[in-house]
Amino acid sequence: MWVPTAVPSALAGLLDALRCPACGGALQASQNMLRCSHGHTFDLARAGYVSLLSGSGATSGDDDEMARARQRFLATGAYAPLLEAIGDLAESHVPDLAADAPRSSSPAPTILDAGCGPGYYLAGLLDRFPAARGLGFDTSVRSLRFAARSHDRAAVCSADVFAPLPLADGCADLLLDAFAPRNPTEFARVLRPGGSLIVVRPLEGHLAQLRDLVPGTVAVDPHKEERLHAALDPHFAETARRELHVDLSLSAETARDLAWMTPSARHLEVADLDAALARLDPASPPPVSVSVLISVHRPR
Repeated sequence: MWVPTAVPSALAGLLDALRCPACGGALQASQNMLRCSHGHTFDLARAGYVSLLSGSGATSGDDDEMARARQRFLATGAYAPLLEAIGDLAESHVPDLAADAPRSSSPAPTILDAGCGPGYYLAGLLDRFPAARGLGFDTSVRSLRFAARSHDRAAVCSADVFAPLPLADGCADLLLDAFAPRNPTEFARVLRPGGSLIVVRPLEGHLAQLRDLVPGTVAVDPHKEERLHAALDPHFAETARRELHVDLSLSAETARDLAWMTPSARHLEVADLDAALARLDPASPPPVSVSVLISVHRPR
């Protein structure tokens, strides 16, 4: 059986930010694994990521088909306007990311991507901020395989957002949460003083045409915003927000991937989805509205 011979450079360069999920100790690279001083070891997967899940088990992430659909859809560039908007807000609210010179007294500016999926947003932010380093974490094995090769400065690990994160206090300048679950207490802990959390979530009209077309798709929770603020406000103060509205013209195949990468995938029947998309006119597909709210939050 093939085993990797060394920890990838991106992961090795983030060891100061990682912690053992069993005891909270610092981690060191040891050939094809990470190890803490208490003897807890964590093997490197063939794809280049390391599992730092605790023994309690994790909430399941995207299954194989959902992860592949997400990778295909994001690779089309349809969400490039969203990536640009995230980058604009990060540049405005996290000055260290866009600094001309690297910091001399502390590690490079660090971007965390919670529920990173295939690494699309993390890779895009690393392209935009050449001095930064990045760490994405997720519980989906297939997503982690994609993310591990998304960028040469992107380190990847499996970690459960609902558990204590295997990360040092104050290790991150920017934490991105795009369409992913949140752990406000842990997010506040791992951000540096002056760091920012960016949260992306759907507005009511997000993908409305797709929901109208396909039976079984999940509507946006009308109380989502108040629940989010109830969770975040004890730990964070909102410093900025921006709405983004973009109409996409999608082929049936791309629309299928979009539907299959959303939470609706767990409620859809393949036959119903294919039948609905077969009714689309290939020469003139109807627009699908992307409607999201992006907000920036500073730890209190």
